[in-house]
Amino acid sequence: MRARAFKIISAEFDTTAVAPEGYPPPGPPELAFVGRSNVGKSSMINALCQRRKLVRVSNTPGRTRTLNFFDVVVEVVGARGGLAAGRQALRLCDLPGYGFARASKGDRKDWDRMIGGYLSGRDGLRAVVCIVDANVGPTEDDLEVVEWIGGLGRKVILVATKMDKIPKHRRIPREKEIAAELGMPGAVVGVSATEDLNLGALWEQILQAAS
Repeated sequence: MRARAFKIISAEFDTTAVAPEGYPPPGPPELAFVGRSNVGKSSMINALCQRRKLVRVSNTPGRTRTLNFFDVVVEVVGARGGLAAGRQALRLCDLPGYGFARASKGDRKDWDRMIGGYLSGRDGLRAVVCIVDANVGPTEDDLEVVEWIGGLGRKVILVATKMDKIPKHRRIPREKEIAAELGMPGAVVGVSATEDLNLGALWEQILQAAS
């Protein structure tokens, strides 16, 4: 079996918050993960961190209603994608999903306020991993969120999940289609938590943003 290029040394839950006073103190470079409800964000973070239950996976869309912070130490095994070998401490923030139709208007306003305050004002936030469903493609909500985050001056890393649902011969073309729809040609990483697909490529982008 081929050795992984990235090894997770540790991955632990830090804290949960709904406002700045609850955020963890400044520390390692921070990456946020955002996507439409039920896009497979939790499963992807678990696979990325090589942990089955780091982030709770729910069958009920819209279950995550807080900012959840995780501390991760990842080791680059040998030079990779311009990255030097060695360990890097990171903090990951799992943001509530957006676009859940059953949520009340009040809940959606609270989530928008919580997410907006974090993304616009959080020191140490290096990039936002924006996740779309490869089967569904970018929704209007996805397009608005990606544009909004870019407008905040935040670096965007685009990811298409559930690529295992796409026939192998269609995967690269599908990545290109999604990138074009989002107005960022060539910038989408197609991943699958089930197949462990392209998680190394995603780690490369995350660590490059954190450096």
